[in-house]
Amino acid sequence: MQTSLPVALSGQLATEKRLDTIANNLANLRTVGFRAEEVKFESYLSRTAPESVAFTSGGERYLSTRMGEMTQTGNKLDMAVNGEAFFAIQTPKGTVYTRDGRMQMKTTGELVTVNGEPFLDVGGAPLLIDPSGGPISIAHDGMITQKNVQVGAVGLFKMPVGANLQRAGTSGVVPDRAAQPIVDFENTSVVQGYVEGSNVNPILEMTRLIEVQRAFEQAANLIQTSETSLNTAVTQLGTTK
Repeated sequence: MQTSLPVALSGQLATEKRLDTIANNLANLRTVGFRAEEVKFESYLSRTAPESVAFTSGGERYLSTRMGEMTQTGNKLDMAVNGEAFFAIQTPKGTVYTRDGRMQMKTTGELVTVNGEPFLDVGGAPLLIDPSGGPISIAHDGMITQKNVQVGAVGLFKMPVGANLQRAGTSGVVPDRAAQPIVDFENTSVVQGYVEGSNVNPILEMTRLIEVQRAFEQAANLIQTSETSLNTAVTQLGTTK
């Protein structure tokens, strides 16, 4: 039985998924706090073929947790995470974790995202400040003060080792295991007046795009060659007496 055709088809399906991922990453190159999506491919052996035949799997998608570039804004309500932690926000679908620390203050003093979703403290309560209390100061441990008075603390949370992150909105993620609050700020801190950009590497993504296009073309050529070979064999068998 001819095995080159299904092998080539599996390769095309894998490269198509990779192409979709690259396109989405490049489209969000300038999205604050965006986590790039990667695809991990594996090969598996056919158990039915008389000889070992390696197929490409459909690919497993996962979100990269590497840091993006920080940009200074000077806005007291902007903050970024230095380290591997995430901010927590309350959405209609539950708690979501994000690296997008652009805060806005409502007239009630509630600190919310650009989409109006409340930022949460380490206990899961919305952050509230005095709207007439003057500028805020955010310490490296997330403590918020106004006129040297502590008024709250930004919650920072770390994803458990091995947790699978699912995208929630543009910059949010939801782990399949409970996130852990940060209590040790030796390697993690909040940086006020900065925002973190997307962690997409444009040069790397463009290189991958070229590689994927070439791989897709090679698979297409293999399919065409396989079909030609099969048609030739059928024709010869049909004319043999």
